[in-house]
Amino acid sequence: MLETSARLLRLLSLLQQHRDWSGPQLADRLGVTVRTVRRDVDRLRELGYPVHATIGKVGGYRLGAGAAMPPLLLDDEEAVAVVVGLRTAANGTVAGIEETSVRVLAKLEQILPPRLRYRVSALDAATVAQHRPGAVVSAEALTTIAAACRDHQRLRMDYRSHDGTDTTRTVEPHRLVHAGRRWYLVAYDLDRADWRTFRVDRLRPRTPAGPRFSPREPPADDIGEYASWAVGVDRYRYQARFTMYAPTAQVAERVPADTGVVEAIDERTCSLRSGSNSLAGLALHVTLLGFDFTVHEPAELVEHFRTLHARIGHALGAPAEGGPPAG
Repeated sequence: MLETSARLLRLLSLLQQHRDWSGPQLADRLGVTVRTVRRDVDRLRELGYPVHATIGKVGGYRLGAGAAMPPLLLDDEEAVAVVVGLRTAANGTVAGIEETSVRVLAKLEQILPPRLRYRVSALDAATVAQHRPGAVVSAEALTTIAAACRDHQRLRMDYRSHDGTDTTRTVEPHRLVHAGRRWYLVAYDLDRADWRTFRVDRLRPRTPAGPRFSPREPPADDIGEYASWAVGVDRYRYQARFTMYAPTAQVAERVPADTGVVEAIDERTCSLRSGSNSLAGLALHVTLLGFDFTVHEPAELVEHFRTLHARIGHALGAPAEGGPPAG
């Protein structure tokens, strides 16, 4: 039988798995009686852990939210993930959390066992952060929006569109989407009676939040893919479709989520949808990906590639119909 202190830690670890446990289940896992489980739960409550119980023939337990933040138990992989996440946050695109991330990181690294400190140090030594100028969002804005999504509260916000127009919008927020370099909010725009995708770095939430609303049917099952389509394809004048002669994973590695949508056709080919206000920009983008491809639409882009083909042929000295003779 485990000693009391070790048993309490084991019990806490089980409860942190975010599921309901019956008394007999916990007793079986810990090798004790149901009565001992009840006493251990009471000890955890005295230490500040909000363990909720259900009354019935078979009592159930779940770790809930409390008024204060109690200590957490992390396994090796979780601890490494938290440290890496904090270091990323300290140099990331969310403004206002860098200093806090560093403070938490210092506390965590101080108590890491040597085996984990070595793993984290090796990862840190082999990693170079690439600092790119770009959109930085407010941590306060992110948390305000996330709370409105969670609580189904309308959000009033000041928003600046891509052409610099300032508007005040009232939306029913659904999900935040992180597309690698930018944050986006997918929400139902009440003023336009339709779903919209907003760049978070261009919006400023107004407080307090608006009244609660009943969630609508989302615009798609995969909100991440929906956001990619909205910001990488749908909003542009030209919307292109290509067949890429390479596996989906290889193409997706080179296409950021906010510049296109990649879908598998088979093991060796995939479809790429991307948008731009410039035919030349689309042509350059897909060509520089480094894969063979076929362009299907729009017709203007197909014709643009024909023009490029003839121009390149002239540059290489190959005769082309209607063009100047080689040499």
